[in-house]
Amino acid sequence: MTRTPPLRRRRLGLPRRVFSQVLLMQLVIAAGVAVLATGLFLAPLSHQLDDQAMRRALAIAQTTAQNPRITEDLLRTSPTAGGPVQREAERIRRATGAEYVVVMDARGVRWSHTDPARIGGRVSTDPAPALAGHEVMQIDSGTLGRSARGKVPLLDARGRIVGAVSVGIAYESVRARLISVIPGLLAYAGGALAAGAAAAWLISRRVQRQTRDLAFSDIAALLAEREAMLHGIREGVVALDRAGRIRLLNDEARRLLGIGDEAAGRTPEEALGAGRTADVLAGRVTGTDLLTVRGHRVLVANRMPTGDGGAVATLRDRTELERLGRELDSTHGLIDALRAKDHEHANHLHTLLGLLELELYDDAVEFVGEVAGDHRATAEQVTGKIHDPLLAALLVGKATVAAERGVALRVSDRTRLPDRLVDPRGLVTVVGNLVDNALDAVAGTPHARVEVELRAEGRTAVLRVRDTGPGIPADRREVIFTEGWSTKTPPAHGKRGIGLSLVRRFAERQGGTVTVGEAAGSGAQFTVVLPEALAEPGLAAPARTAADSVADTAEEASR
Repeated sequence: MTRTPPLRRRRLGLPRRVFSQVLLMQLVIAAGVAVLATGLFLAPLSHQLDDQAMRRALAIAQTTAQNPRITEDLLRTSPTAGGPVQREAERIRRATGAEYVVVMDARGVRWSHTDPARIGGRVSTDPAPALAGHEVMQIDSGTLGRSARGKVPLLDARGRIVGAVSVGIAYESVRARLISVIPGLLAYAGGALAAGAAAAWLISRRVQRQTRDLAFSDIAALLAEREAMLHGIREGVVALDRAGRIRLLNDEARRLLGIGDEAAGRTPEEALGAGRTADVLAGRVTGTDLLTVRGHRVLVANRMPTGDGGAVATLRDRTELERLGRELDSTHGLIDALRAKDHEHANHLHTLLGLLELELYDDAVEFVGEVAGDHRATAEQVTGKIHDPLLAALLVGKATVAAERGVALRVSDRTRLPDRLVDPRGLVTVVGNLVDNALDAVAGTPHARVEVELRAEGRTAVLRVRDTGPGIPADRREVIFTEGWSTKTPPAHGKRGIGLSLVRRFAERQGGTVTVGEAAGSGAQFTVVLPEALAEPGLAAPARTAADSVADTAEEASR
């Protein structure tokens, strides 16, 4: 026989939801405040009612004692139930609503009383203070029960104390007034409690919507998970508030942007400086997978608005991918150059074979000499003017590619560049980008020509690349240096619009400039000026190492 597991008892405790806990706490607070306010109101109210009753009794007693007829009748008559003192005291009692008005002589003998049978007897409470000339207010018990009393001395025409007047207000009437106030007070307290409960419910409902009806433990777990996710992913995350200020940065965003915790609370312009990266983060540039350059890094940014009016931007590092893409482009260019050489070499072999078959041996020897001389002339022309081997090799290869594309690439006669470059690889990147752009601009046009001029002016290197293409309109000569701007079809490995931006970044990092204008005749002319790009004469240019690259990276990040 299978035993039925015992039922688990639910443990009493606070509800788990934030909405329920906030509502419960607010209701407890509202109820506590209502009870406390009611108690604080009732406590002095009882004392005030007692004081009012005693002062009323004292006032009646004072008024009665000022009546000269009572004093005269007290001195010339006897204490009787039908005497003038009794009649006057009863008239005053009925007129004022007092419980009793007792007139006594100097011995404490009653001359008036609510119960005529007690006239002529001594009063039940001590009359000494009043007979001594003092006015008395008190809550005391007598023959008629507990009452609020006022006692004053009774004076004759000469100011001598001849007796006293005692007036009592029934204490039950005072208690009745207090009890009559309680229902109204409780009604007000209940109304205030109901209003507080309604306000607490509305506030709790707002909290419920804002917290998605989660429990405190769930919120704490989400916060811990968010922190782990933000600092664990390999994408930069930047959160901005509705005023456009940075309120959160994860570790990767700090690394990619080169900023620290001091950026929190500042706008992107204040933290990063003016530029495309700040514009993308601020939302002034819209779109998906926006390219931007920060220092030496190529970043892809996406920005998503949030429900509270802020935004979250994600950043991915595409520097390595762009480098691989450029290497792929260079490889394609090399393949194109080899293909062109192969095609040209095949034509030369076919021509040589025909000359040999025709037994024109002298012509064959002359043809081989011309072909070898042309190639040698091109290489010697470049190396004779540009002594840096990397740049010379680049331009020789670009000349071959240009010839295949029907473009004449020539090196200007003014070109003179010694082998003293501080950063030849950086200049290779600049020249390669500008020459590629020029070839793309003139390809397919008649009499296409690209001219490269490289010369040294002291330690300054000046580069000019001219083409015979359509040129660049004056209103676009600044926007072409913006990251992501391009008129070309993107390649398969990524996006365009990076080359000219990197050229300008490299020039600015070296303290130089990049400008674009109109070439003589037609087309565009790019001019790059790089101060201190060459080492001092007689000194060998320092070799570029990985450490140098790291130093450049750190320097750029600090900027």
